[in-house]
Amino acid sequence: MPSPHEGQPVLAAGAELSAARAAMILLHGRGADAQSILQLAREIDVHDTAFLAPQAAGRTWYPHSFLAPRERNEPYLSSALAAVEGVLGRLRAVGVAEERIMILGFSQGACLAAEFAARHATQLGAVFILTGGLIGDAIAARAEYTGSFGGCPILLASGDPDPHVPWARVEESAALFRDMDADVEVVRYPGRPHTVTEDELSRVRRRARDVAAWRAVRKSAPPTPGQ
Repeated sequence: MPSPHEGQPVLAAGAELSAARAAMILLHGRGADAQSILQLAREIDVHDTAFLAPQAAGRTWYPHSFLAPRERNEPYLSSALAAVEGVLGRLRAVGVAEERIMILGFSQGACLAAEFAARHATQLGAVFILTGGLIGDAIAARAEYTGSFGGCPILLASGDPDPHVPWARVEESAALFRDMDADVEVVRYPGRPHTVTEDELSRVRRRARDVAAWRAVRKSAPPTPGQ
């Protein structure tokens, strides 16, 4: 199968990976690019955190609505999921533990973040789904998603109504994440335009600082007797 997003660049900001206390993968929306979503790194403003933003080919992760049947968005959807997995693998390779890795997406990138998280459920530092939800004309059965989030915090925030993301899909996605043992927070902004608000950024910022500070505490803790 062709992989449309293979070989696309991954932009970086913030701390160097070798010195980072935490890392965040940023996924841009349709028609945007990695550079634009990477600007959120300055807004989030968390020290000692590496920010990585993969670029979608043609500035879109998949061609049709996220509410279309999944097969209509292939092979782009599978390639997009593989691109996120590639960045996650890069972080693992340099020793960043999964509980110190966060994923944030906006709009189409939020839908990609939601779908990737559901298909790779594990105890990440956090997942921030800003105006998005699980992909497909209907939510897949729980049996199609394996693993457990083990209490991983997941934020789903969206305007209602939103021109691209029905509020019902946000709630359906939240219900599945709860069933997969995530610590889910849902925030509804009545009448909010299709954008990222300062309130959302403040919620992201607080969690990101907690994730970065956790490693700092662990690094300075004395060794356990007998080790």
